[in-house]
Amino acid sequence: MKVKVLSDSTCDLSPELIKKYDIGIMPLYVSYDDVFKRDGVDTSPEDIYDFVERTGTLPKTSAVNIADYRDEFEKWHQQGYQIVHINIGSGFSSTHHNAVQAAESFENCFVVDSQNLSTGQGFLVMQAAEMAAQGCSAAEIAKVCTDMTERVEASFIINSLDYLYKGGRCSALSKFGANLLHLKPCIEVQNGVMVPKKKYRGSFENVIQQYVRDKLLDRNDIDLRRIFITHTACSGELLASVQNTIHMIAPNVQEIIETTAGATVTTHCGPNTLGVLFLRR
Repeated sequence: MKVKVLSDSTCDLSPELIKKYDIGIMPLYVSYDDVFKRDGVDTSPEDIYDFVERTGTLPKTSAVNIADYRDEFEKWHQQGYQIVHINIGSGFSSTHHNAVQAAESFENCFVVDSQNLSTGQGFLVMQAAEMAAQGCSAAEIAKVCTDMTERVEASFIINSLDYLYKGGRCSALSKFGANLLHLKPCIEVQNGVMVPKKKYRGSFENVIQQYVRDKLLDRNDIDLRRIFITHTACSGELLASVQNTIHMIAPNVQEIIETTAGATVTTHCGPNTLGVLFLRR
């Protein structure tokens, strides 16, 4: 039995992980003044930063379209593969709807709504790839990954509201107040949508340390097999300090994976965003 695991570019897995687990990636699109480029193929987070600095505006992102999905599904179907595709949550993008429509034309083609984004979605993708390597069917993989969605704990600290403001996701007053008071909001993914939670105050470095402690301390429900640190343009020193803090709080963690968010996620949160993501047992 051959199963091909596919995801879209918002899963934010590194090229090394994608190669190791033989994952197919469907890129979302980023539009720079009506010039469309593919996330992770023709464009990168650095292009986002350059465009915003040069123009003062954000590029726009758009979903993987139905035609792209049909072409990709057809390619693997013709080679005799069953297919599992895990996409960005339906609450964030029409990508899921487009994938479902395209999958209707193929047998043994399953689409899983991750109810998440970034490596919150990536957890499911890696689970699917591991199960495929063990010889599980596409139907089995899709069921396990769908059940896992409720166990993913995804959150991020955003250093600045500038990108959210440029994208119309917060008011000028909120942006001004946050900047004036040095507030760093924590955004959590709950029930398939992003929800603003605790507002931290202080330097980004100090806030990140407090955030990691808040998320991990005094917890006995965390699956310590794998924890992701996913970020946008954070310094190596900060990433090392986060790793150290995780090891101190959770010395039995088996694997900490650092990944950099791709162009789609970067467009919405900007530089110096960091999240610690994990599964609950």
